Amino acid sequence: MTQNGYLDMQLLRFSTAGSVDDGKSTLIGRLLYDSKSIFEDQLEAVEQASKSRGNEEVNLALLTDGLKAEREQGITIDVAYRYFATPKRKFIIADTPGHIQYTRNMVTGASTADLAIILIDARHGVMEQTIRHSFIASLLGIRNIVVCINKMDLVDFSKEVYDKIIADYNIMSKHLDIPAVDFIPISAKNGDNVVNKSENTPWYTGKPLLEYLETVEIKKSDNQGFRMAVQYVVRPISDKFADFRGYSGRIAQGVIKEGDKVKILPSGLTSTVKGIYNGKDQLPEAQEGESVDITLTDDIDISRGDFLVSDDANIPQVGNQFTLNICWFNPSPMQLRKKYIVRHATQEVQGLFTAIDFRVDISTQEKLSGVNELQLNDIAQVQLKTAQPLIFESYYKNKVTGSLIFVDPFTFETVGAGMIL
Repeated sequence: MTQNGYLDMQLLRFSTAGSVDDGKSTLIGRLLYDSKSIFEDQLEAVEQASKSRGNEEVNLALLTDGLKAEREQGITIDVAYRYFATPKRKFIIADTPGHIQYTRNMVTGASTADLAIILIDARHGVMEQTIRHSFIASLLGIRNIVVCINKMDLVDFSKEVYDKIIADYNIMSKHLDIPAVDFIPISAKNGDNVVNKSENTPWYTGKPLLEYLETVEIKKSDNQGFRMAVQYVVRPISDKFADFRGYSGRIAQGVIKEGDKVKILPSGLTSTVKGIYNGKDQLPEAQEGESVDITLTDDIDISRGDFLVSDDANIPQVGNQFTLNICWFNPSPMQLRKKYIVRHATQEVQGLFTAIDFRVDISTQEKLSGVNELQLNDIAQVQLKTAQPLIFESYYKNKVTGSLIFVDPFTFETVGAGMIL
């Protein structure tokens, strides 16, 4: 941890977003290609696919377009994850769709991101999807956004065009909760300011995109207490582990060590960590992102859906009524008083929406009251009541304890995602 509360991250997760044909897949392809992060057989496959499509040049977007429909239509539909590394940092990229029809996939891809790249076509400027994706990034608690103004080669690398888009974006985003926004003029197709500094933009004094990604500092939440949702109780029947009772889960936040005091929620009982295991190996400590089995010094009734948390004053709440922001994913409208399955960490309960406080007009960011149902891709603030209490915190403190997934009880389709306020 550095002095200013920033985490010196070896791994950076980032997503790309923007309107259709703004060049998201091409940008990722260029990053992978120019940083020499693709294998020869991958490049050969893309070259062959480009020729078969009649492209005069190698179409780098094909590196991320995995679905047949994506290759045929030249658009991104699903979320494509790509992994690469430089000597300075490792990266996980989520290439998300630009088409409004697949906004739900954009939400999925951006939900785990530390940073979002918003692409803007220099010829078109700020579009409705630019606003929508920036708003969603803000809702998802992404604290860093870099706006890549793409296709600068098609506007003769005009500084006036670049400055105008920056001014328009800043006006649009001034009401969004985004602490840090940076801007880079690029041409993803030709590689200008992607990996190497471009001679075509002598007026741009900042870093090319890859150097920016290698060095950007991501502000981490101040809430650093230990959090782990219990997924499974391990009771092996063997002579070697005769009295073993372990609580399995993925650590959502913080560090846990042998001897640490923990509180079990919702019961409120306390105990001490006896052992931490990764399979058969015992560990002195474990941290965020690791999946472990934890044993305690006391025999306590703990089951799936319970939480182990730091035994301090800063613990999650327990309740069954919530105010949350929601993005609706399903063509069937969200209805008040209809029962839905609510998934929260490792818990699954029934719930219903009791009120819609307001729906957000993405174009104007106006809050519209008097709404009785939500349509596909609507974003709103709502009230939720669940049949059983959940252990929760604000999404902006912790994404695991603060996020909810809604499932239709008849089709079992995911119909929405919510962020607890």
